[in-house]
Amino acid sequence: MTRETRTVPEPAPSAAHAPFVIHGYDELVDRDTSWNAHAHPWDELLWNERGASMAVVGERAWTITPTLGLWMPAGTRHSGSAVAGTWFRAHFFGRATTPSLSDVPVAVEITPLLRLLLERLGDTDLPPDSRAATEVMVLDVLTPSPRELLVHVPASALLRPIADAVRENPGDRRTLSHWAAELGVSPRTITRAFNAETGTSFARWVAGVRAQHAVALLTRGWEVDVVAEEVGYRSASAFGAAFRRTTGLTPGSFRAR
Repeated sequence: MTRETRTVPEPAPSAAHAPFVIHGYDELVDRDTSWNAHAHPWDELLWNERGASMAVVGERAWTITPTLGLWMPAGTRHSGSAVAGTWFRAHFFGRATTPSLSDVPVAVEITPLLRLLLERLGDTDLPPDSRAATEVMVLDVLTPSPRELLVHVPASALLRPIADAVRENPGDRRTLSHWAAELGVSPRTITRAFNAETGTSFARWVAGVRAQHAVALLTRGWEVDVVAEEVGYRSASAFGAAFRRTTGLTPGSFRAR
């Protein structure tokens, strides 16, 4: 199946003064889809009804799922992608009518209550008073999450070959020592570079990339043991332990329902 690439038009600056409080949009994509770098004049909450998608801001890449959304502040340039079968949701918050949850991108827990309230706003027959009350409740329960599926992608000439290889194939089992030998540097040099560029170690960075890829497969309905092998673990139990350390959740939390 071919990948579809879309261009998102940039709204006029005057659109920032739109009178809406919360405006929702959703779409089921039938093929792997990418969106160009763009910005909105409104705050945006990205989440999925089904499947997995990704939002990228600079060197930071967040995975978005049915339980973990992402708050994207107005004016933040970001690109995105979604795997085939993903039903994504986007809710825009008018800056003229609502306070911003955060001035930087932050993960948001999509709780059952928040989901119900956002779905209620999709009812076109909702009376104005009921809509206003629901919007107030959304703003009340919308809070940043301490959990997020975030990977800082290194961009230096030293680390780029590692980053490209692991992101292309998360099952790549080359160790720090293997990479050091291939690149002709010491393991200590790579370790320092990873800490400086990503704020974490090589091993934790690889675990983060693997977790992001695993989520995309789990939301497609793949079995846990098959996902474990695909992302480079020798057993489902080893994968489960690493996944919980990285995300705070079990792989089963992301299995397609």
